[in-house]
Order: sequence, then structure tokens, then C-alpha cells
Amino acid sequence: MESGCIVEYIDRQKIMCAVVLEVKNQRLRLLTENNREVNLSRKRLLHRDKIRLDLSLGRDRMVEALKEVVRKRKELINNIDIRDLWEVLNTEQNWIDLATMTEFCFPESPSGDHEAAVMRALFNDRLYFKFNPDGFRPNSPKQVELLAAQRKEVQRQQELTETGGSWLKSMLNSTGPIDPALVTAHVQESIEILKSYYLFGKESKNYTIARRMTTRAGVEGLQDIFRVLVRSGVFDENENLELLRCRISADFNRKVLTRVAQIVDSNPIGTTAGRRDLTHMSLTTIDGQGTLDFDDAISIEDTGDTFRLGVHIVDVGHFIKKDDVIDQEASVRGSSIYMPDQKISMLPSVLAEGLCSLKAGELRPAISIMVDLSAQAEVLRTEILQSLIKVKHQLTYYDVNNAVGEIPQMRILQDIAQKYRRKRLDEGAMQITVPEISVWVNENQEVSVHQVNRESPGRMLVSELMIMANWLMANHLKERRLPAIFRSQREPRERLYKNCAGTLFQNWMQRRLLSRFILSTKPDWHSGLGLDAYITATSPIRKYSDLINQRQIRASLGLETAYSSDQIANIIKSLELPMSLVGRLQYTRHRYWLLKYLENQIGQKEEAIVLHKARRKYQILLTQYMLECDLPVSGGIELKPEDLIQVTIQRVSARQDIIQVAIG
Repeated sequence: MESGCIVEYIDRQKIMCAVVLEVKNQRLRLLTENNREVNLSRKRLLHRDKIRLDLSLGRDRMVEALKEVVRKRKELINNIDIRDLWEVLNTEQNWIDLATMTEFCFPESPSGDHEAAVMRALFNDRLYFKFNPDGFRPNSPKQVELLAAQRKEVQRQQELTETGGSWLKSMLNSTGPIDPALVTAHVQESIEILKSYYLFGKESKNYTIARRMTTRAGVEGLQDIFRVLVRSGVFDENENLELLRCRISADFNRKVLTRVAQIVDSNPIGTTAGRRDLTHMSLTTIDGQGTLDFDDAISIEDTGDTFRLGVHIVDVGHFIKKDDVIDQEASVRGSSIYMPDQKISMLPSVLAEGLCSLKAGELRPAISIMVDLSAQAEVLRTEILQSLIKVKHQLTYYDVNNAVGEIPQMRILQDIAQKYRRKRLDEGAMQITVPEISVWVNENQEVSVHQVNRESPGRMLVSELMIMANWLMANHLKERRLPAIFRSQREPRERLYKNCAGTLFQNWMQRRLLSRFILSTKPDWHSGLGLDAYITATSPIRKYSDLINQRQIRASLGLETAYSSDQIANIIKSLELPMSLVGRLQYTRHRYWLLKYLENQIGQKEEAIVLHKARRKYQILLTQYMLECDLPVSGGIELKPEDLIQVTIQRVSARQDIIQVAIG
């Protein structure tokens, strides 16, 4: 290697042309075509030419000469058809050296410039040949196909990044209506990428592209993306984002709907042979005002010395068989989802609000729990049977609360419920009494909030009678050694009060100390309810676990084959995910709309209870809304748990899940 030689090397994935200024052992001092001096190892050289430059020309003239060499070599590249070359050589399995490859491209007197042109061409386009400083090898047809697809995808991503980034930037900088003509196919794809990125972050399939878009657009935070997606009509201002993240659909697929139509057309209510006719009894449903899916009804008969209580549950298992497509869909959903602005049913509405709903005046198959009770509400005799019923009265909690003293049956039911609760409390049950906050959103997305007294006569008697029915069904299965989805609960870490005499503060904190309930195939003690066995089977329209337990009751009556313990265990495990999603959705959506309501209460003074103190803040409970939030520690003010204080709402953002308050 001598001074003045023209050489080429790779720098940052680009071939650079240079002249050797100085040779010192294995190091070279070079002057590049960009008029820069670099030090380089001999090993990094890609190509060296036989021609030399006279170093006496001076720096500027040598740079101009190098540029001319580069220009000439780039022109020669235009004479190289790489695909044609590959068509000739694609069966070759060995590496081909530069000289041989140059002869294929330039058969007549190839020079160093021709070699360099071939090197540059195959370096720049590695679709057809593998590149190596020592030679080249053809890619196989499959490799070419794969590389072509990858190259196309890279190009697509680049186009999306550029198009989507530019569009996003323009949207951020404008406030006017969106021109539909600007929403091209690329823009639409970009919108979907941004939507996925907003919902799933790093888990998004096109996370990298989305990040490039947002960087190009100068996006500062996710809220910018949300505003753009709202303007684009992708999201509503109050979009249920958690629902989208959980990928839960309110609609049912065609197979399910087809099967539902078949069930309806088969007139299943007419096939009720073997059921006891209880249509002569006066049955009443008691539910919330907007309820359409009635799955339980109550009856009471005064027989003189005793009472005969009936809890009648619609027999959903009569309509929906094991492993039916409807059953499979219900198992995936796990439960109906009740949110302030939306209800997503576990079963299609034709069933949930129609065929399986205990509508007044309509014949329905049921599982009836008939209980003979003493005047002290002691269980004397229980019979569980398949029945045929017809509801006579459909009352709301409001109706019962206002007329409980005027309707003899309601007075009796309330008395039974109170005595049964007392028995449970004596057995160690925990009665946690806190107001329930009802949040309602109308069609215009107007929010109303009010407290619900869970201890009102209507709610209390329904709650206690359903607990009794579930306990009796649990013992029914226990006695017959049938597995079920039994619920149990260990003792709480601490009891803050006895029976139901605790303050609001004590009740709220007691709830934190409760042990999590356990689902098992075998019965066990339920400390919270004070019962030796417990299942839930009174809401088979709304909860899949209740439907499973109802089927076990049906099996005990000879109506179908029972699930095995292993099958029940597998069902319990399979319900863990859907039920956790249901709980998360109901909590987050309730909280969102409650905060949405409070966005219009800025400056409002509210009563709060101090729960506990952290390092720089207090955790408090807004009693009007049963909502926990943080209160910054203020200088000179020392608070303690259970203190009643007044705070002012300062800032609320439902979308960002923020509420800030100040004392006073």
C-alpha cells in the first residue's frame, strides 16, 4: 500500500472513496471525498485501485478528483442489472470473487472503476446476493422472496411514519373540521396504529411505528393522541377505553344468535313434563327500577303456626345445555357487566330479557326452594323441586320501601329476613353497612349520582332471602356429596365492631380487613355470612357460576348429568380471568363517571372522613360519594383517623383519573 492510492471503505452503512495520504504500519491516514481526514486500519478497506493520485496536487484538487471518481463509478452502476445477473448465477452455491463478478458485468477490459461499481451495486442492493468484502453468493429464490417482503414492509413502515406523522402534526395544529379527502388509506391505517398504541402501549403490534409517528409529530403526551382520535371519530369523548383493552364485545356472534333463534322456535316452555305446577301461587319479583332480566321471584304463605317461603329461580339450564354454543359464549363472558352507561349481558337479550326472564303473567320453568319456617324463622323443612311458575307482581325496591307496612306478605317477608339476619350475626357473620353510590348516565351522557340505602326494607329482605336460598341449595348439594362452586371465607384479620353496630368509618375500614373469598369444589365455613356452606345460584341469567351451580341442583333432581369435581375445578380456574375483567370494568367505569360528575363540582365543599395518614398526605373518604382520595398535609394542621373534616374540590379529570382536594 502506497501513498496516493485510491481506496474505498464502509462508514455508517455507506461506501466512502478516499486517497491514502500516509501509511504507518497497519494504519492509514486518508483524505475522503467529503474533504475529511480519517485514520483507518488496513483491514477495513473494501477496495483498492491501481491508479494513484499525485499528492502534490493539493487538498482541494484531490477532493475534486475523488468526487469525479465517485461520479464515474455511480454512472457505471446504471449498466449493471442485478436481477439479470442473479437469474444467471442463482444456482451457484459457492462464493464468487469480485474479479469474476466484474467480468460477468463488464466482460470487456474491466478496470478498477468497474470493480468498484460492482462492489457498490451489490452493497446497496442485497436482495439477490449476499455481500462480503471477499466475494458474493446468490440468495436462493425463497431467500429473495423473504427479503423482498421484508423490504416492502420496511418501505410501508417508512411511508406510514411519514404520512401518519405529518397528518398527526397537522391535526394537532388545527382546530377546524377534518377534510375527508385528507383521510387516505395510509392515513386510515395510521389512525388504527395510533389507536392501538394509545390502548395498549408497548404491547401494541405497531408500537415502533407509532412511536416514530408521534416523535415526528412532536406529540408530548398520550392525551394529545386521544384528542386527535376523538376529532377523527375513532373515540367518543367518554369512550370506555378499558372495555376496548379487554376486547369484550357487547354483541354476540352469528352462531350464538342462530342457536338462540332455534331455541325460541322450538317452544321450549311447552316441554315441561314432570314439573310441579305452582302457577296458582302469588309470586313477586323485587328488583331495581331499570331491571329487565328477572331471574328470581318470592312467595310466602301463612299456614297458621308456620310460614311457607318460596324462592323461585328461573331454570336457565332448561333452555341452555352444557357445551352448547350459547353456553360456551357465557363461560367466556363469565358474567353480565353492569356499568353506568352500558350493560353487557352474559346471555343474548332474547334470552336474558325474554325467554329466561320471569316476566309477569308468563309461564316459566323454574327451580323452586320451598322452605317451612317457624315464627322465629327457623328452618323446619326444605324441598327443592322443578316447577312451573307464573309471576303475578313485579315490584321495585322503591315500591316495597313505600308499601312494606301496607302489604301483609311484605311485612311477613321483612320479619323473616330480619330474624334470619339476626341468626347469622349470632353465628359470627360480618354485616358491613355502607351506602351504595348509584351512578346513572342518560342518552345525552348526562350524569346523575345518588346514594342508595342498602338497608332499605326492599333491598334488605331480598338480600337475606337470597342468602338463605343459596345456603339451602349449598346444603342440599353437600348432603348429596355433589361438587359445586362453593364459596368460603376465612376470619377477617381483625373485627372492629360486633354485629352491625359500627360507625361508617369502622364499616369502611372493616371491609379492608376482610379475607378474600375462596372458590372450591367442597363446602367450608363462610365467616362473612356466618354460614357452614354457601353457593350462589340465584342469578343464572347474569352469572355463569350460578348457572353451573343450578345445573348441579338440576342433576340432583335427575334432570341432567352432574359435573365431576375435576370439571368443576377446571370451571373455577377458567372463570378467574373473565371475572377479574368484569370486576375491573365495573369499578373503572363507575369511577370514571363519578369523576365526570365531579368535574362540574369544582369549588364545592364536601364532608370527608380521615382514614389514615401517610408521609405527606392523608387518605380521606368523601362521604357523599364513598370515594377515597388524597389530601396533602398542610402545615400546622394535624388530623387523625375518623376525624370529620370539610374539603374543597379543586381539580378533577375523569380521563386522567385525577381528583384533588384541599382542606377547608
